Amino acid sequence: MNPTMTPEEAADRLAIRDLIDAYAHCADRRDASGQMALFTEDTAFHVFMDSRSSEPTYVLHGRSALAPVFADLNQYQATTHFNGQSTLRLDGDRATGESYCIAHHVTLDGDKRTLMIASIRYLDKFVKQDGTWLFAERRLMVDWTETRSSGP
Repeated sequence: MNPTMTPEEAADRLAIRDLIDAYAHCADRRDASGQMALFTEDTAFHVFMDSRSSEPTYVLHGRSALAPVFADLNQYQATTHFNGQSTLRLDGDRATGESYCIAHHVTLDGDKRTLMIASIRYLDKFVKQDGTWLFAERRLMVDWTETRSSGP
């Protein structure tokens, strides 16, 4: 903890953490429109299904391009995203950060239930617009996945 942190910096850090948590909450509630509202209009969303790759699996440009990605979560019976540690660097109305997430995805096929767990890191660029922090760019980095049967 920085003992010289100003109240404004503390408020910005808390607001960015709330933004990160809102993203996970909207994902688990299948609130694609709420999730999209967390991004700037001209956002960029990079997905690296293998974080060791130098090239993204795909890149989406603009808030409206996010709809199919967030709707893709509907294929799962349930998801739970647990956010972990994060680091932030503030620079006025801009910030960068890295946050960790363990995502659980449950699939039901007949009476067979499967659990896919993904270790994800997000590399983010944030911008404060009209007093609200938003994602200006998000890089979803999948570090590893594990799939297992989770019983009936």
